[in-house]
Amino acid sequence: MRIGALLSAGLLALSGAPSAAHAQSGGNGVIYMAAYDHSIKVIDENSLEIVDEFETSIGIPIGLTLSADHERIYVRDAEFEEIEIFDVATRRSLDSFTLSRGSSRVRIWGMEVDPAEEFVILNTMRYTKRIDRWEIDEAVLLKYDLQDKRVTDTIPWPEGEGGRRARMMFSPEGEYLYFFSRGNILVLETEGFTEVDRWDLSRPLEEGLGRFSFGFPTSPHDDEGFHTGLFNFTDPVQNRRMMGIARVNLAERDVDFFTLGPSQGVSFRLAPGGRKAYGLVQQIGNYEFWTFDLEGRRVENRQRFAGRPRMSLEISSNGELLYVYNAGSTIDVYDADSYEFIRTVTFDADMTSFVMIPEGTGPRAGG
Repeated sequence: MRIGALLSAGLLALSGAPSAAHAQSGGNGVIYMAAYDHSIKVIDENSLEIVDEFETSIGIPIGLTLSADHERIYVRDAEFEEIEIFDVATRRSLDSFTLSRGSSRVRIWGMEVDPAEEFVILNTMRYTKRIDRWEIDEAVLLKYDLQDKRVTDTIPWPEGEGGRRARMMFSPEGEYLYFFSRGNILVLETEGFTEVDRWDLSRPLEEGLGRFSFGFPTSPHDDEGFHTGLFNFTDPVQNRRMMGIARVNLAERDVDFFTLGPSQGVSFRLAPGGRKAYGLVQQIGNYEFWTFDLEGRRVENRQRFAGRPRMSLEISSNGELLYVYNAGSTIDVYDADSYEFIRTVTFDADMTSFVMIPEGTGPRAGG
């Protein structure tokens, strides 16, 4: 911990804001903010003050991935070549690894951590420097053993699939790896990684709808094995893009959905309790908050606000506040019900990534 930096950050965090005693609290979660100064800031959500920070050994941290039990953070560097693993409770580095060797650079474009944390699946591409050129290999799926600290297997791509943008996801118990393709979800068992099932999503959900397009987001506020988010489809009669909200159970191949109207380019974040969700519209000159009533199956509210060209949205752990962050070193805090601006919290470094552990789902700050 760097005491001088923490004191400075604490002063910066309070500048231009009401006192902590009068500030509305978003809950008792812990925020981990990756920053360009090669550090991870540990922020107490109740006060939005930095209470600790730890440095990475791999350079600028660009991505943070939480383990399923929220006890470890997997940090990827800005060059997409190295992974460093930290213990959440102690904030100590447990290990780091890279697959780059000599004149070959292996970039890790995607990573999925086994829920039991015995291995990770890495989506990689090798770039080899020759005298007069770079040779770029095809994307390869690798199984990296976290105990033996080595690659133990190369996993064949499902037929007709592959590429650096491929999406994967483990089932809650880790017995299956879901592979998302354009028209299908392929289910691979995780012993030999052979296909055991396939869910065809190329057909409409019901007669009269266009093809179902869904991102399968993950949220700490969703029930285990469920994925709630926006979906888009094309109205085949009027040839216009429409949107709705779906709750998908991957294991049961079940989709509960409702439509909202024409697609508006709005984002989606599920709120604690699963009864509401919030989103942002980000169009130059038109920045809007949206509130989705999932029980009433409707858009509850929407309102313009003074946004910024690049924004990400997170919801406080008690569901009462909205945090607008990225890019830069600030978090803008708004009331979730009224969209009233509350304050801006400024930190001592620009952020690259941001994850929050809600209260009761992982080690607490200072623990």
